[in-house]
Amino acid sequence: MRAGLNLAMSGIPWGASEIGGFVTHDNTSPRFHELMVRWYQYGVFTPVFRTHGNRPNNEAWTIGSDTYPHIRAAMMLRERLRPYVMAQMKLASESGLPPMRPVFFDFADDPKTVEVEDQFLFGSDLLVAPITTYEARSREVYLPTGAEWTDAWTGKTLPGGQTIEADAPIERIPVYVRGSDADLLWLFKELYSE
Repeated sequence: MRAGLNLAMSGIPWGASEIGGFVTHDNTSPRFHELMVRWYQYGVFTPVFRTHGNRPNNEAWTIGSDTYPHIRAAMMLRERLRPYVMAQMKLASESGLPPMRPVFFDFADDPKTVEVEDQFLFGSDLLVAPITTYEARSREVYLPTGAEWTDAWTGKTLPGGQTIEADAPIERIPVYVRGSDADLLWLFKELYSE
């Protein structure tokens, strides 16, 4: 995440990581399975969304355990977000504005945002807080001052300028929509029923 944000701020807006890393000797354990789910969930909100690696079970449906429904939901969300992603890519192409960027980039008037290193904005409307700790099912999220934030999964709107404890079941990572954009919020609904 930090590498992607640094690339973005260095004028390379298309940076990303291979989902799951490139090489691993552990590709069957519960840790690996959860890593893959969480990395796909994070990858949805990066400029390049791809799995790449040197391991026998590299395709989403071959990873194993009960990972596939969660990975599939992440892939479906990325597909639903395609118009938003394409708008961000066009903006990057025309202006150099990176799709994935540090929180302080859009909230320079909020001094707390310079301290935020484990969440980011994807475009100006999505605040993303990836899960990077094994078995974590919640995490702190800072909601920047200057906007209201709507939980993309529950629809609950919260004022900015506060740190909250956000739910993060294995099915999803914390994502907040700036304001209450109904078109964006709709994209997050019912991913597991398709």
